[in-house]
Amino acid sequence: MVFCGRVYNLEKFPFFMKKKKPATNPKLSSQQCHVLYEKGTEAPFTGKWLYNKEKGNYRCASCGAELFSSDTKFDSGSGWPSFSDANKKNIELKDDHSYGMQRIEVLCKNCGGHLGHLFDDGPGPTKKRYCINSVSLDFEKKEKVRKELKKDEKRKK
Repeated sequence: MVFCGRVYNLEKFPFFMKKKKPATNPKLSSQQCHVLYEKGTEAPFTGKWLYNKEKGNYRCASCGAELFSSDTKFDSGSGWPSFSDANKKNIELKDDHSYGMQRIEVLCKNCGGHLGHLFDDGPGPTKKRYCINSVSLDFEKKEKVRKELKKDEKRKK
């Protein structure tokens, strides 16, 4: 299968078989493809969304599923954007025993893209830290979200 300009052996990448075959997405960079579909990671403290303080929603860079709200984002000092909660209907958690570690992988439930990992050292009532790669995310400002809701309301009338 060819995806993001690379040829993949589906036997080597069984997670492709679990979800619908992802459509080639020309907007994804090679780094995004590596992180999302080869379970890579970006270097710490280099991500586009690490220091973002704007209000809005974080979406999957591959399929657009809404994953996190800026209301749950916090500075963990880890080098990756961190969230204390997620839109659980759009994420999947999976045991990850790679590299001799025991972690919980966070995946987009819609497209199967690798987002990052979940840890139990977060703040507040959840005590969770969703440690997410910036390249796995797109950001939608709250203004844009409000405009889309108003458009939907007008269509319903």
